Amino acid sequence: MFLSALVFFLYNYAEGIQNVARPNIVMVMSDAFDGRLSFDPGSKVVQLPYINYLRELGSTFLNSYTNSPICCPSRAAMWSGQFVHLTQSWNNYKCLNANSTTWMDLLERNGYRTKMLGKLDYTSGSHSVSNRVEAWTRNVQFLLRQEGRPVSQLVGNMSTIRIMEVDWKNTDKATQWIRHTAALSNEPFALYLGLNLPHPYKTDSLGPTAGGSTFRSSPYWLTKVSSELVSIPKWLPMAAMHPVDYYSTFTKNCSSKFTEEEIKSIRTFYYAMCAEADAMLGQVIAALRETGVLDNTAVIFTADHGELAMEHRQFYKMSMFEGSSHVPLLIMGPEVKSGLQVQQLVSLVDLYPTVLDIAGIPAVGNLSGHSILPLISKSGNLSKNEHTEWVLSEYHGCNANASTYMLRVGPWKYIAYADGLSVPPQLFNVKVDKDELHNVVLIFPEVQAKLDIVLRSIVDYPKVSSAVHLYNKKSFAAWRDSLGRDYAEVIANLRWHADWQKDILANEKAIDTWLHGSSRTFYG
Repeated sequence: MFLSALVFFLYNYAEGIQNVARPNIVMVMSDAFDGRLSFDPGSKVVQLPYINYLRELGSTFLNSYTNSPICCPSRAAMWSGQFVHLTQSWNNYKCLNANSTTWMDLLERNGYRTKMLGKLDYTSGSHSVSNRVEAWTRNVQFLLRQEGRPVSQLVGNMSTIRIMEVDWKNTDKATQWIRHTAALSNEPFALYLGLNLPHPYKTDSLGPTAGGSTFRSSPYWLTKVSSELVSIPKWLPMAAMHPVDYYSTFTKNCSSKFTEEEIKSIRTFYYAMCAEADAMLGQVIAALRETGVLDNTAVIFTADHGELAMEHRQFYKMSMFEGSSHVPLLIMGPEVKSGLQVQQLVSLVDLYPTVLDIAGIPAVGNLSGHSILPLISKSGNLSKNEHTEWVLSEYHGCNANASTYMLRVGPWKYIAYADGLSVPPQLFNVKVDKDELHNVVLIFPEVQAKLDIVLRSIVDYPKVSSAVHLYNKKSFAAWRDSLGRDYAEVIANLRWHADWQKDILANEKAIDTWLHGSSRTFYG
């Protein structure tokens, strides 16, 4: 009896020692958070004390990118560790299968107590009908406004703190789980909290099909913004825009006149929304600290994509410009260097192998990313850094009328479209042209040629564009057939209804021409 009890004690003691040595992992992923706010000079515009806390006690990645600047495909890349074209996560409606293996699944299989709360959004079948139809029909030869005009909205007063109630409720659930479950467990734990903020709110006045075009906050959060530092971005004239950017500006309902006061207000309210999201991160950190588990916890803060906030005469994302594609990535943990700023180009697919590396679990399978832990580890073993010197982002959804591929290498951002021939590419030197207003592809053709070779070695983008084009046609045709006699009424009352109903016959004819015409007729 005594011997059995001793063996049981020694076994559980050894298991407890092993679990203590394995760090807990907490990831907070916001939505539409501009990564440039996580370091200077962007960090001076708005008070983000808890992001600053992570920056001071952890490591900040200065060049971190989404793998697709829209919600579901971006998150699919983060959860699977694979590029969008490998999982065929083409739009907000088509992403991963529900049974896909995520890094959280692997943590659970390897002894972690896990919890996922809030916005997940990485599996197929979600988002509005309008959103998926707009993505499918992006190559139809019509130009229809699909979004509400971006506006700012003041609510409450100086005591109004909890504006995004859904996010606050999920944050409360996360902190309760830390206090009452995770901190009391002998197992290492992993927590994921997905926030909606600072994604703009649905514009209720536009009806049930409306998208999110309202930047909403209260006087309390607006006091966190240094209004004198809120810039008015420079815009190219509409006539000088790249054709895909022109399409994006129009379909996002940003082609009409905006006053400087309107633009500054939208941007100010957006930054205030970021401050509210930061406070939710702070509540999670406080729960970890107060329960005594912070010192053995890796905390990761990131976002699915950024927010243009009226840069390039656009709001939302769906663009490879910095405001849309540059995401925050900060990591703090027991073996992570403090106050380190990392220049290495990284992207969200790197989080899958990084999380597993933190947990001491081998990463297997066809992963697109690499662990970035060697870049920030106190052990300083950079010889284990296998990361490439480039990052890839791609986009195949609505508000852009061509499949888009972005390659960042050194100071260069190369953007190729469709089949590489039907739509002109773009090339920016983001070190000297931070506003990305000067497309220098004709000035540096040799750079463009070399980067295109690199891009094609990573992804056969003409082939992928063709596959997306075919998928869009088949999906739309199947959807239309499923509606039967209701089709005409349904399509006329999607988010584009105001423009659609100006010339219903012409719009229906444009769709028929697209469906039955050559696949080479329009952008891919």
